[in-house]
Amino acid sequence: MRTMHTSVTLKGWLQALGAVLLSATLVACGGGGGSDSGSGGGNSSDPLNGGTLPPSPTLQPSAVNNTNAVAVTVGRGASGVINIPSVSVTICAPGSTTNCQTINNIQLDTGSFGLRVVGSVLNSSLAGALPVSTLPGGAQLAQCATFADGFTWGTVRTATVTIGGETTTSAIPLQIIGDKAAGTVPSACGSGAPENTVADLGANGILGVGTAPTDCGATCANPSTAANYSNYYACPNGTSCTRTAVPLAQQVANPVASFPVDNNGVIVQMPPVSNLGQASATGTLVFGIGTQANNALDPSQTQILATDAYGNLNRSVFKGTTVQAFLDSGSNGYFFTDSTLTQCGGAFAGFYCPASAQTRTLTLHGEDSVTKSASIGILSAQTLFNNGNNYAFNNLAGQLGGNSFDLGLPFFYGRHVYYHLDQTASGGAAPFVGY
Repeated sequence: MRTMHTSVTLKGWLQALGAVLLSATLVACGGGGGSDSGSGGGNSSDPLNGGTLPPSPTLQPSAVNNTNAVAVTVGRGASGVINIPSVSVTICAPGSTTNCQTINNIQLDTGSFGLRVVGSVLNSSLAGALPVSTLPGGAQLAQCATFADGFTWGTVRTATVTIGGETTTSAIPLQIIGDKAAGTVPSACGSGAPENTVADLGANGILGVGTAPTDCGATCANPSTAANYSNYYACPNGTSCTRTAVPLAQQVANPVASFPVDNNGVIVQMPPVSNLGQASATGTLVFGIGTQANNALDPSQTQILATDAYGNLNRSVFKGTTVQAFLDSGSNGYFFTDSTLTQCGGAFAGFYCPASAQTRTLTLHGEDSVTKSASIGILSAQTLFNNGNNYAFNNLAGQLGGNSFDLGLPFFYGRHVYYHLDQTASGGAAPFVGY
């Protein structure tokens, strides 16, 4: 999961746990324990090994019309990472319709907010024409976007962004990952490894289209909270970077909020996939909710759950414990804590390897007290990774510490998942998710 906002309680799950370059080599699962104890390997005649999985959802994505809908692909992608949904994004220099570049393999992430592009994939003409944002006094504006076990570091610049047939009404702030020297990374940037290359990131960039219009909001705009929690830095002469407050208008922005019409949210539509995984999957990202014929919301078919500003369902319940749940296409598995599920060992450490197929049920609880039950299936990661040609999985799960429950990309297969942007600052609708 790729959460960019900074607050007292960060949620996040970098794909380092899931950034497994698939191979046909089997690694025995070990460790853990509990009710599903066993080797976790399964067998070829019964991959469920006597267990059961919940019924798989069966919705199909709508057609891509290149107006307010664009293709989402899961496959080998930029660097062979599993369950990475990707879209193509076109970036233009501010005020130009010719100095542009279309970049493929940008990860679609509903758990973060704003566009981030690895600097090395930009051509020299475009890279040189994207102005670096500055603060009063002339200091460069840079950002450290933190994850569970790493960070991206780079300048904040401005560009016009086009996705499918939707173009921002003006140039918006985005992060250029890895365009500043490693020596400029401030000590407060965060722990873990830098994720500033395509290989480390697993994609050419990240498109955050969750419920927030900017990636940090009031936390970074207010000097009193920014002093401790801002992930923005002022860099006089490009160096000596120190934490700083930054106005909303200069924060990395969710491009959807700047589209002229279909700007109130998105729908992520992914097709069903086999319980044992498959080589690829192609879905649709639809812009707008209730703004076009192809994005109508039918309350009789979709349960709506009010969220906090960042898309969290903070009063959800798993096995009697209150958890912060979130629906996050940027996580390549389900991630949660369950001591009764055996964890894998070796190269798959951190994933779950139950001896038989498992089902777990979570009660999602909206901020408006609406509830909905969500059942997920779990197969041994060892069994799933047995086929090195598969990149799309709907039953992959792993360990996540704390009281969080991450419904990652496996949850999206066979569903239409809605994200309505938080428009309360302008007198509009509050954020919600739905499926």
